[in-house]
Amino acid sequence: MKNTRLVGLLLATTMFGGTAAWAQTTLTIESWRNDDLSIWQDKIIPAFEASHPDIKVVFAPTAPAQYNSALNAKLEAGTAGDLITCRPFDGSLALFQAGHLADLTDMDVLDNFGPVAKSGWSTDDGSATYCIPMASVIHGFIYNADAFEELGLSVPTTTDEFYALLDKIKEDGSYIPMAMGTADEWEAATMGYANIGTKYWKGEEGRKAVIAGTMKLTEDGWVTAYEELAKWGPYLGDGYEAQSYPDSQNLFTLGRAAIYPAGSWEISGFNAQADFAMGAFPPPVVPGGECYISDHVDIAMGMNAASPNAEAAKTFLEWVGSPEFATLYSNALPGFFSLSNAEVTLEDPLAQQMVDWRKSCHSSIRPFSQILSRGTPNLNTEYWVTSANVIRGTMTPMEASQHMQDALDSWYKPAQ
Repeated sequence: MKNTRLVGLLLATTMFGGTAAWAQTTLTIESWRNDDLSIWQDKIIPAFEASHPDIKVVFAPTAPAQYNSALNAKLEAGTAGDLITCRPFDGSLALFQAGHLADLTDMDVLDNFGPVAKSGWSTDDGSATYCIPMASVIHGFIYNADAFEELGLSVPTTTDEFYALLDKIKEDGSYIPMAMGTADEWEAATMGYANIGTKYWKGEEGRKAVIAGTMKLTEDGWVTAYEELAKWGPYLGDGYEAQSYPDSQNLFTLGRAAIYPAGSWEISGFNAQADFAMGAFPPPVVPGGECYISDHVDIAMGMNAASPNAEAAKTFLEWVGSPEFATLYSNALPGFFSLSNAEVTLEDPLAQQMVDWRKSCHSSIRPFSQILSRGTPNLNTEYWVTSANVIRGTMTPMEASQHMQDALDSWYKPAQ
């Protein structure tokens, strides 16, 4: 009798335990951020599961270079995860137009994000949004604070002060004024042209005017940005033409350069490698002008339209759009800044310094990332070449601007 009762209790326990397990929904996240696997497993997912014990989350990244092709194959085969980490602009837009990403426009959590934040994952007319924005990267200048103190230098706020500062560093000779090369070309565009040029074309105003066809890339602002970039060569040190991106990183972290034209994603690596104090300043303004920063949308998350777990997936996306996630993600990955309107306090002082620029500067995405990169020639890669050539002195600012406008005119009708 006792044995029968014991067996009954064990069966009941197993059955109830099994019911609990069956009731738990498992969500799988597709992502290219394989470097972040431990952060998701150790910090982000446990925070969500603690308040949602009925939902289990698995982060299953693919190597960045293979992500797009692997994801497309999975979506076509019906084997993709429930949640899709979204790259900005055309790649994700194509997935939405193909019916692979669900329309999230009606989700209330999107009210936590402004139009610039949503621009990377919305249709051209802004009528539909298909991914919840997660983070952006900000451009500016990171500097060796010990070197500045040693040379008695002050952080510049205007372009006049900036070039006077570079002249002083160059004249002293103890440090290379700025660590950047042109061998890989993309740095000249993103940390150069887009970084300092945003103030000249007035950010979103100029970018949208080019898309609308009411402004040409040969007009003031776009040319002026190249004119400033043309001044950089003498400050980049000997042999900068053959200097790669890793070379520039090493020059700065080894203490050989005073200033690094930067993307905020460098923060974690620089913290680990540099043994000197660092600070940051935004792109210096034209005397009497306003501050503009390249605050480029970088990563978001959407829902597989074919997911069998849509309700649980939307619950996770609501959390991704929350202030709790904004704070957690921004601190787990310093330099990847939440796109939420929520106030986020960062533990990393350099990251906090950079994100605070949003309070006093106008934000804009990189100039050719939306729409203008869809044709051939692709302006988003063409400006790598023109920016590098202007620094090298093999193209004049007007030649670079004319090249860009001719490239656009060759395929983009609104610009004609």
